[in-house]
Amino acid sequence: MVEQTLTGRRAIVTGGAGGIGEACARALAARGAKVTVADLDGPAAEAAAAAIGGEAWQVDLSDTAALQDLALEADILVNNAGIQRIGPIEEFDPEAFRLILRLMLESPFLLVRAVLPGMYQRGFGRIINISSVHGLRASAYKSAYVAAKHGLEGLSKVTALEGAAHGVTSNCINPGYVRTPLAQKQIADQARMHNLPEGEVVAKIMLTESAIKRLVEPDEVASLACWLAGDDAGMVTGASYTMDGGWSSR
Repeated sequence: MVEQTLTGRRAIVTGGAGGIGEACARALAARGAKVTVADLDGPAAEAAAAAIGGEAWQVDLSDTAALQDLALEADILVNNAGIQRIGPIEEFDPEAFRLILRLMLESPFLLVRAVLPGMYQRGFGRIINISSVHGLRASAYKSAYVAAKHGLEGLSKVTALEGAAHGVTSNCINPGYVRTPLAQKQIADQARMHNLPEGEVVAKIMLTESAIKRLVEPDEVASLACWLAGDDAGMVTGASYTMDGGWSSR
């Protein structure tokens, strides 16, 4: 089977300087796309972009007021940027809750809004939302993250319905815990919440619901993103692709 090419396509990947985003940026570029690496960390974005012959865009996606009138030209948009905060609802910092919703739900809406006119005009577009198994299932102590990811699932489906007549698809990828700095940071938080040694958190907390007992690799997520970005996925829209080792099968 010949691997499909993305030559001539322009892609924007948010949170593209590390983790899943960096893996997506590399994979899209390897298939011929011209990639813009969007990240809060400007130097890291520059380095990631330079490594793949792309462009860097230093941007604070939580500053949604600054994105309100944005217009962007892209054939592929990967909404990946995100953070995590853990705590019981009664102790959860309201500003942290608002930050997560701005960054992980409101800014994807604004970026989709910014790229759709050009996609509609060209008759082609791929919106790829890096959601989570937490877009489909809840976990205690993650009220903001779960709320944002559930909202992203809804936004993706509405985008799919509106974009269908214009050659634009919109889908979610729903991984379990991925081997990224974000997941590594959660280990200490989870150890504190569950009163466990950090060395036991992955097996006893993170992988409890997964039938396959390992973390997802960023390149696995990127591989699916590249397929969704291509012509072969033209009839795939409004879908949520689980990559959670069987977690959501329960």
